[in-house]
Amino acid sequence: MPRDEFLTIDQVAAELGVARSTFYRWRRLGLAPESLKLPNGSIRIRRTALERFLRGCETRR
Repeated sequence: MPRDEFLTIDQVAAELGVARSTFYRWRRLGLAPESLKLPNGSIRIRRTALERFLRGCETRR
């Protein structure tokens, strides 16, 4: 099984089409995809967490 890709905040914001500040606001409000803080202090988001987040945003008509 392939390893899960770790994405930077810039990559996630670009993929979602939102500003970096929007992602940080979502994160502060508990609305952003699950993330992890590396020992060097940088934040990463697993590809699977982003996909799960997007599935949760889907609406059904």
